[in-house]
Amino acid sequence: MACSAVTLSVATIISVVAVACLSIGFSTDNWYEIRVDKNKTKLYIETHELQTDYEKDYRYYSRDEGLFRICFAEKKAKEVPTYLSPTQTECFNIDYYIPENEISDKFSDQRWERLHMARSVVALYIVAFFFLFLSFFTGIAGCWKRSHANLVSTGLLQLLSSLMDAGAMGLWHAVQFYDHHKLKDQYSYAQWPDVLKQTGVTEFYYGWSYILAWIGICQCLISSIMFLSAARCIRNEKRIEQSKNMQYLMPVYPDKRNPYGVNYAYAYPGPYHYHGSQYGIGPYAY
Repeated sequence: MACSAVTLSVATIISVVAVACLSIGFSTDNWYEIRVDKNKTKLYIETHELQTDYEKDYRYYSRDEGLFRICFAEKKAKEVPTYLSPTQTECFNIDYYIPENEISDKFSDQRWERLHMARSVVALYIVAFFFLFLSFFTGIAGCWKRSHANLVSTGLLQLLSSLMDAGAMGLWHAVQFYDHHKLKDQYSYAQWPDVLKQTGVTEFYYGWSYILAWIGICQCLISSIMFLSAARCIRNEKRIEQSKNMQYLMPVYPDKRNPYGVNYAYAYPGPYHYHGSQYGIGPYAY
């Protein structure tokens, strides 16, 4: 009893924390932090006498990239339409080209691969949240009924959810790899101004939303293992309880006696034997 109770309590707490971490990481924008040194940028442009209007290009500004938005960390670029996000930062949406338009029709094959992977990141997270939603109901039923099958279902659903989230994270890294190493079009890192590629001018960091998402994935995996362990504990406890109850059961053997309580051997003693006549010897003596 103690094994299943403790394991279920720990698994429930970890799963709640995992859902909270995944939800916050999925909805916030600090996945990829890009920091641009404005002083070095301005000095480089003035030294090389470059003709560029860097105040209108958002690539010259520090920003945070999420799954849905790009938000400016400090000042925002001019003539870039933005809105105020829930975290009170100036942001603009990432375009996934749903539906597709005349801009996406000009994409190369590699750009389309990158776009499909970016869409799949969001799709896998949504599927993972759906599995977590289902595991909520099976977990409640398993805890209430102490059902081995429901707890196994809960553990497997959370395991699938963690695998989906891990796959989404892998695709997100693939998107970053395409941006920095494979793509050579106007939207990629290869076409950034040379000043932004200088050492110490632009720096890249993984943000707290990214770290929080990984923490949620690890906790979801741990909670799935804990639920499967709790199911095993409950099954073992039920077997021990059944074995103890068997000791108090009296063996019952079938009663082969006559159900009416009549002994027919005494009621009907058998055939009569002839012992001769009282008037003589033999059956015809007079």
